[in-house]
Amino acid sequence: MLLAVLIANSEGNILVERFNGVPPEERLHWRSFLVKLGADNLRGVKNEELLVANHKSVYIVYTVLGDVSIFVVGKDEYDELALAEAIFVITAALKDVCGKPPTERLFLDKYGKICLCLDEIVWKGMLENTDKDRIKRLIRLKPPTEF
Repeated sequence: MLLAVLIANSEGNILVERFNGVPPEERLHWRSFLVKLGADNLRGVKNEELLVANHKSVYIVYTVLGDVSIFVVGKDEYDELALAEAIFVITAALKDVCGKPPTERLFLDKYGKICLCLDEIVWKGMLENTDKDRIKRLIRLKPPTEF
């Protein structure tokens, strides 16, 4: 299961978070842990260079894209390789929506579309859509024309 997708700015403020199957009382722990993990390890990392961590029997894959940090947390069948695929789809969708690696301002300007993309990529803890063109069609908010 994909437990969390979290996007934070360079100061560690959380811009978007999606938790699946994580009790509310544990979410604060995960927020602070992931932000601290990013603050400790993401300085000087190139865009889309993946880093991997393991904590409490779950896997964490994280990266930097422009001015934002992206964290994906999974367990069981979502090991490092599956999380790497998920983060590649998320970064591709972010670049597609923003037109380039996002600054914090550009990210917040496109916040609604980014949230729609995340909802199409991850649904109830499962990686749902990985095709960039399909995600673009789904976030147009128009009725589907093909079945």
